[in-house]
Amino acid sequence: MDTNPLSVLVNADAEQVWRMMREPAKTAQWHGWEMEGLDDEIQQIYYSDVLESPDHLRLELEMGDVFTLEPRPDGTLVTLTRGVATGEFAKYDSDITEGWAMFIQQLKFALERHPHTPRRTIFVDGTSAAHTNLWDALGIDTGWLPGPGEPYQLTLNTGAALKGKVWYRSDTQLGLTVADYAEHGDGLLILAQQAPVEGLREHPGAQIVVSTYGLGAAALEAVGAQWDAFMETHYPGE
Repeated sequence: MDTNPLSVLVNADAEQVWRMMREPAKTAQWHGWEMEGLDDEIQQIYYSDVLESPDHLRLELEMGDVFTLEPRPDGTLVTLTRGVATGEFAKYDSDITEGWAMFIQQLKFALERHPHTPRRTIFVDGTSAAHTNLWDALGIDTGWLPGPGEPYQLTLNTGAALKGKVWYRSDTQLGLTVADYAEHGDGLLILAQQAPVEGLREHPGAQIVVSTYGLGAAALEAVGAQWDAFMETHYPGE
């Protein structure tokens, strides 16, 4: 039995979406974040024991997760239906689902905003024995935040001033476009809260993924230093 369907409407045709999932270099522009072993992870997930439909509208992955593409007049509806995690993977199930929620939003962003520009990413994570609330630590009042597609301006408790549009939001994640994260257009900031998980994570955690485009080395380093300092202060646990 399949569980946890995740969907996003991408303003691109199904052929473009399919190439993003079937060409490793393109997949690296939205799956996960830059890290040692990313290429191997992409090969394992998208090319090891997978099943492609002849019409290129369905991709079944080794662990039972299934991508389906539904062409629509306004783009392509991308749906990922989670398989059931069993055995040693069961305790990671909620984290895997949350990860996929991030990745399909990064897929949409890459295709709609930067289809030809390589990304550079920043990833930080940690846990908080003090049970820190991510939104409180950042100074984001989610109750007053506009809905997806609406413009926002925020000054975080870190002192960083952000502006752009709300990309998406859920109970555990917030995606914001950020004008200063790209030389042209905008970049994407994803903020995610993580609940404790028995046998995996004793305390609440947080993950932050920044996708930047065209920033110089100094600007990229400055953004990374801001988020490193935030995590060291509020989520210092591993």
